[in-house]
Order: sequence, then structure tokens, then C-alpha cells
Amino acid sequence: MVLLGPPGAGKGTQSKRIMERYGIPQISTGDLLREHVSRGTELGVVAKSIMARGELVSDDLVCNMVRQRLMQPDCKRGYILDGFPRTAAQAGWLDALLEDELFDNSCPTKAWPIVIRLVVDYNQLLLRITGRRSCPTCGRIYNVHFQPPRFDEVCDEAHGTKLVARNDDRLEVIQPRLTAFEEQTRPVAEYYRQTGRLRSVNGDQPVDEVTAEIIKIIEDHQA
Repeated sequence: MVLLGPPGAGKGTQSKRIMERYGIPQISTGDLLREHVSRGTELGVVAKSIMARGELVSDDLVCNMVRQRLMQPDCKRGYILDGFPRTAAQAGWLDALLEDELFDNSCPTKAWPIVIRLVVDYNQLLLRITGRRSCPTCGRIYNVHFQPPRFDEVCDEAHGTKLVARNDDRLEVIQPRLTAFEEQTRPVAEYYRQTGRLRSVNGDQPVDEVTAEIIKIIEDHQA
């Protein structure tokens, strides 16, 4: 399953629910990259040197990491791809990989990935992200617009603890990120739309309703 959506769309929440329901792993390219670097693998050593120069890791290197991960036994029943593919070229590479290496050739129907895009209103995204606050003591997450604490900017559980906002959630940081995401992923969504595999879900709905829609798409696909 490929889950598309901008920062703040709810991909993390929905991925966790899908993982728990179906017992499949979530595969994050960011996590893969950090793991290879920390383990000092051949791919990790190359990636570390590239990042040390302030350059972006190449498609080839990321794709090789993904390929190795998808070959692991826990992916046999399925998996959720988070942060991949990021380009139309990566989407084409993934299709080719599934066609050539990962499909059981005895299976008459090839189980192409389910591709779900979470669509959220731009202004709603800004409120979700810039309104996020966390408690440095207990870790509880709030949103000052949608799930505020009882007392302004103070945690309900760790009494008296002042809530904090991440630097990445500031408006001047998130606006360029959202713009870059839209420009980068539009071709990916278009690639999957042209193959007839793109399904869109209204991410502005309550969390449970979004989950229900995603599960229905999965169950229909399996049927």
C-alpha cells in the first residue's frame, strides 16, 4: 500500500491503525536511511558521505534500500510505504520491481499496490500543523485549535508543565514544505491516476471515518 499526503494529513495515524489491523509493517524511507547509516552498511556509508556534503541521496540508492527491505519475510503479507515513491520515476521503478522480482509468477492476478491519497484543505493543514503542541514531561500531543488543553498552553496531565511547539511546525517553515511537497508529489499522483490505481480519501473527516474509508478500499481491493 502506498499512502500519499502532505505533512499534517494524518498519514502517521492512519498507517498505525492499518498496521495494527492487518499485522503488516510500515516502511519509511527516512527510517531506512537512518538504519543503514547507523549500521554502517555499504549503502549507509555511501549515503552518509553524500549527506555530509549537503547533497540529496540519489534515487538509485533509496530504491536499493527499499528493494532490500521489501525482500524481508515480514513483508510477504503486505506493507505500507511511507515517503516512497516521491517521484514518478520511483513509482515506475516500484512497479517494475514488483513485476520482475516480488510477484509469485504462479499467481494469475498481480496484486498491484493500493494507492491512497489523503486530501486535506490547505488552510486546515496549516491549522493542524501550526497548532500542534506537546508536553515535554509526559509527551501528550495537543492542538490549540482542535484539541486544546483545559488551560491555555499548559498540559492537563503534567500539571503546570508548559506546552512546546516544534521548530518545524512554525508557519515560516511549514509553508515552503507544503509547497515543495505539492510540486514534488503531483507527478506521482498523476502516474497512479493514469494507471487507474489512485484512490482519494477526504482527510478533513474525523479520524475514524477516514480509517473506515481506507479499510473499505483495502477490502474491496482484496475481494
